Amino acid sequence: MLEHGGRLRRAARTYDIPLADWLDLSTGLAPWPWPLPEIPASAWARLPEPDDGLVDAACSYYRASALLPVAGSQAAIQALPVLRAPSRVGVLAPCYAEHALAWRRAGHEVLAWSEEQIATGLDQVDVLVVVNPNNPTGQRLSPARLLDWHARLERRGGWLVVDEAFMDPTPGASLAPFSDLPGLIVLRSFGKFFGLAGMRLGFVLAAPDLLSPLDEHLGPWTVNGPSRHLARQLLVDQAAHERQREALRQAGERLAAVLAGHALDPSGGCALFQLLQRPDATALHEHLARQAIFTRLFPDLGALRFGLPGDESGWQRLDQGLANYRSPL
Repeated sequence: MLEHGGRLRRAARTYDIPLADWLDLSTGLAPWPWPLPEIPASAWARLPEPDDGLVDAACSYYRASALLPVAGSQAAIQALPVLRAPSRVGVLAPCYAEHALAWRRAGHEVLAWSEEQIATGLDQVDVLVVVNPNNPTGQRLSPARLLDWHARLERRGGWLVVDEAFMDPTPGASLAPFSDLPGLIVLRSFGKFFGLAGMRLGFVLAAPDLLSPLDEHLGPWTVNGPSRHLARQLLVDQAAHERQREALRQAGERLAAVLAGHALDPSGGCALFQLLQRPDATALHEHLARQAIFTRLFPDLGALRFGLPGDESGWQRLDQGLANYRSPL
C-alpha cells in the first residue's frame, strides 16, 4: 500500500512522543469539528436505502444532475479502471499516487505527464486523469482547459477523470455542473471540506450510463446508514457551507503567511494545505517531528505539505517550531 498522511500513531512510536502531544498537520482536512445532528437508531438498525434523500441533497450541493455515493472517493479510484478494456492512461503528475497505481494494477498502460505533455500528447491516450486543485502541488486548471481536453477525448470514446477532492472551498471552478457530459467523471470527497474523513464518504458525478456499471461493480450498501444520514443533513446547510469556506480561506492565507514569515515561501497550495519544495525538506520534517509537529513528507518531490492548525495554540506551536529551524544547507 502507498504512503498517506494521517499515520499519527506510527509517528508517535517512531519519535517516542505521546499521541496526545502531537499537532497533526499531515492531512489536508478542515481541522474544526463540524456540529453533528443526532443519528436516529434506525440508521444503525436498518440496511441503507438508496432513496433516502442523500442523492438529491448531494446533487443540489454539487450542482450535478446525477451521482453515486461511494465509500470515499478512494473506492471509485480503485473501481473505475476495472470498467475499461486495457487502455493508455495519461495522469497529470505529480498527483495523488493512488490514481496511477489503480490503473496500472488493472492492466492499463500509464503515462505520467506534465501539463505541457498533455496539451501535445492527448490524442495518444484513451483516458486522462487530473487532480484539481492538485494534491500535493496545489496546481489549478481552468474549467475551460479541462472541457477542451474532455472534448478531444470524448470524440474518441475516451474519459476525462477529474478528482476534485479539494474543490469545495472554490465551487465556482468545479466541473460538477458539466458532469452529465459523456465521458466526463468527477470525483468529490466529503471528508476534507467537512472535516469528517472517518465517515469514508465520496461521490462520483457522471452520466447515468457510466454510473450504472460502477454501481453494479461496487455492489449494494457501499455507504453505511449513519454516514448517509449525517451527510444528508450537512449537505443542505448552505449557511454553514459559506462559513466554512470563509474560515478555510482565511486559514489558508494565514498558513501561507506564517511559512513566508520564516523565509519558507510556499511553492503551491490551496485553502486546505500549503506545499514547500526545498532541498532540505526532509531535515525540516524531522525538525518539526522532534517537536511533535507532524507534516507530510514527499521525498520524491523534495517537498513538505502543511495542513491547517485547528486552534490558536496550534498556530503558535507551528510558528515557534519554524522559528527554531536552522537549515543545514
